[in-house]
Amino acid sequence: MPISVVMPALEMAQESGKLVSWLKKDGDRIVKGEPLLEVETDKAVMEIEAPGDGILAGISAQPGAEIPVGKTIAWIIQPGEVPPADIGEAATGRRIAPDASAKRTAPAAETHVISRELKISPKARRLAKEHGVDLSGLKGSGPEGEILAADVMPAAGTASSPVPVTTGESRSTIARLMAKRVTEAWITVPHFYVVREVNAAGLQSARERSANSVEQSHNPKLTITDLLVAIVAHTLIHHPAMNASWLDGHVQHHPEINISLAMTVEGGVVAPVIHAADKLSLAEIARLRSDLGQRARSSKLRPTDITGGTFTISNLGMFDVDEFTAIIMPPQSVVLAIGRIADRVVVVDGQPAVRPMMTMTLSSDHRIVDGAKAALFMRDLVKAIQLGYGGGGDH
Repeated sequence: MPISVVMPALEMAQESGKLVSWLKKDGDRIVKGEPLLEVETDKAVMEIEAPGDGILAGISAQPGAEIPVGKTIAWIIQPGEVPPADIGEAATGRRIAPDASAKRTAPAAETHVISRELKISPKARRLAKEHGVDLSGLKGSGPEGEILAADVMPAAGTASSPVPVTTGESRSTIARLMAKRVTEAWITVPHFYVVREVNAAGLQSARERSANSVEQSHNPKLTITDLLVAIVAHTLIHHPAMNASWLDGHVQHHPEINISLAMTVEGGVVAPVIHAADKLSLAEIARLRSDLGQRARSSKLRPTDITGGTFTISNLGMFDVDEFTAIIMPPQSVVLAIGRIADRVVVVDGQPAVRPMMTMTLSSDHRIVDGAKAALFMRDLVKAIQLGYGGGGDH
């Protein structure tokens, strides 16, 4: 039986999606689970996997098209089958026979066969297309010889048919989506801000203790961000208003505490989600954060990785930023901006002293959160940070 390839619903209330590109061609043999196409959401560009094994046929949608959720855009068939007659080329009644499909995979055109065998990251594929680079002549530096973006760029200067240079800066899909979303958020969400400084010595001590523990020896290196995810998640348990959304004129409280982490990737920012963060140990949070970061940088995030967030943390401390304000991304109601930890002179018991201080700025949606609620949340968060509390059994 032919298997339909449909435009998936990647987000709540999504009615349509934009097809960015096909990663396979009509007539290609495909295996269930391998990347088949890329779809644009309002958060990122997502790779969609093939729903079955067979031959791709009857492609009826082209890149750039806005397609209703659930609409069939191609079929996966077996040799001897034809896709339903109302889709694509199948309308002509053309049958893809076993020998015909074999002919398609025979080495009649060497570069065609090589391109199917190569492992190519989505970012590398896009860069090669933009710069006219022939991927068949490249040697990949990634795992199992996968061609990465870093392998494509050195060859871009010698490409035979580069894309003509334009006077304006070309923005990536992610950058354009972010520009649209932040503009809408800034216009529609009534922001207000609460700023607190906190002694981060407890955070630093907790990270050092965890880094030296036996449990952490086989896990990714614990970061300040990991500790903050755990501390924020446990603080949110006692402040449900900070873990809510404004939907259709009403406040919706979320039963789960899912922390979105703003991450910089090539061309923009994405915010993958650590689900049920209040129920995870520090080691589990570190593993998830590391895995999400690696997949975000290689454009391999799954739809579930970027949906369901209820609270966002944006940490720019690693860029030596002292403090900043962040824009709320609906339907969330808050975002916490974290600056670097730096030694500063503060008053301790009436005397000047040097302490490792960190500035936090909470942006809140005034339709859900008032000043008192935001201040109380920040008060409890500061207390937890000063104690160096990490959640779970790791502290």
